[in-house]
Amino acid sequence: MVELTMLKLWLGIILLFITFFSNAAGAFIGINIGTDLSNLPSAMDVVAILKAHQITHVRLFDADAHMLTALSDTGIEVMVSVTNEEILRIGQSPSVAAAWINKNVAAFLPSTNITAIAVGSEVLTSIPNAAPILVPAMNYLHKALVASNINDQVKVSTPQSMDVIPRPFPPSTAAFNATWNSTIFQMLQFLKNTNSFYMLNAYPYYGYVDSDGIFPIEYALFRPLSSVKQIVDPNTLFHYDSMFDAMVDATYNSIAAFNLSGIPIVVTETGWPWFGGTNEQDASIENAETFNNNLIRRVSNDSGPPSQPDIPINAYIYELFNEDKKAGPVSERNWGIIFTNGSTVYPISLSNSDSVSKNSSGVFCVARQDVEDKKLQSGLNWACGQGQANCTAIQTGQPCYFPDTLQNHASYAYNDYYQKMHSIGGTCDFDDTAMTTSQDPSYGSCKFTGRSISSTGGLFPSPAFGPVGPSSQGPIVRAFSVVFVLVIVLSLVIVDVNIYNTL
Repeated sequence: MVELTMLKLWLGIILLFITFFSNAAGAFIGINIGTDLSNLPSAMDVVAILKAHQITHVRLFDADAHMLTALSDTGIEVMVSVTNEEILRIGQSPSVAAAWINKNVAAFLPSTNITAIAVGSEVLTSIPNAAPILVPAMNYLHKALVASNINDQVKVSTPQSMDVIPRPFPPSTAAFNATWNSTIFQMLQFLKNTNSFYMLNAYPYYGYVDSDGIFPIEYALFRPLSSVKQIVDPNTLFHYDSMFDAMVDATYNSIAAFNLSGIPIVVTETGWPWFGGTNEQDASIENAETFNNNLIRRVSNDSGPPSQPDIPINAYIYELFNEDKKAGPVSERNWGIIFTNGSTVYPISLSNSDSVSKNSSGVFCVARQDVEDKKLQSGLNWACGQGQANCTAIQTGQPCYFPDTLQNHASYAYNDYYQKMHSIGGTCDFDDTAMTTSQDPSYGSCKFTGRSISSTGGLFPSPAFGPVGPSSQGPIVRAFSVVFVLVIVLSLVIVDVNIYNTL
């Protein structure tokens, strides 16, 4: 009897250690993948880009079967979405919800690592008439997950914009729009009961632009604030170093106003456009680079906002590619951080280090964006033929074949020709389909040679500057730590039981 009691005690300790280490995995940075673009790469090419940049978490705006298949056996955590158009039928029929789960989630597990379902997108503010069926839809989907015994792995929530909080500053007095009190309370109870999380779309870009100069640009971009520009909540005296943190805290306080706690917040969308119209001067490549790199550093420090310092903030950057088919202002089509050829729009690192994906000491020749396919094909043919570029790396099965796009292949061929021939007069033109850049287009195992612009000149192999993972601890380190602790604890259990057997 004593042995059994001690064994239960040690097993409890083991579970405590497991819980501790699983919670200590560190915050992550993910990416949203929109598909409203003219030249969307194939699903396999998209996944190749994700892997090349070591992106570990993605959010889809639907549940596309091709993408979910391509993501299988990658280990990438996937958030799928119920579109706004699907909510009405799902919210009115448990059988429709069950069919949706069977088709879009259960059919792909466990090969595809689906971990969450986003029900709609900013439903309360974009399609307010659907508010009465939002929580029923979430409930029906969750019950379908329970029926398939996958509710522990896959959580259900719904992304909401900051617009549901009319006055987010100061954060201490923030509250949800009373119009939605009934729906939001039901939603929060659901999240609490199912151990899920609140999905928040938080855009400091809009917060800054709409503030008409009330807040300094440094506050929106995570830049240090001077002593005369400090942002302080007058009620709590909390200092806010960024608008991002203030938005998250405003949401935590809005949740607390319903006397609910223990619901973590995941930022499902945030980012900064890198190009805009003549009246959108804050949408610049410099601001976008600053915001997203500082966001990554902020998330990677594994801390929460001032009111919840011990709850790290997971965040998904909006977005992977520019969606050129979107309507609205110019900035709406320029949020992407990666071009469809796999190169980054601006230097960025998804790791928690200070390095960024660039090579400031090299010059590369790459294909221009928005060039006619016919002209690109001609340039590619010339480079690999008469130009004598080594195009082996872009053949099937070779390291630069994916993404299998004309622009990617042309960029590699153009660059190889340019590096070999520049010293004897070769140019980076190719009938005006190419341009030089100091940004290294290498990705994963696909390496572009760069021409040194140092005083010594010469050629050198360019390293890949892909991110090294978003969490503060690598998965191998965390796995080793957990195994190490378990071995020690299990050894103690065995010793303890043997001791009591001899008594």
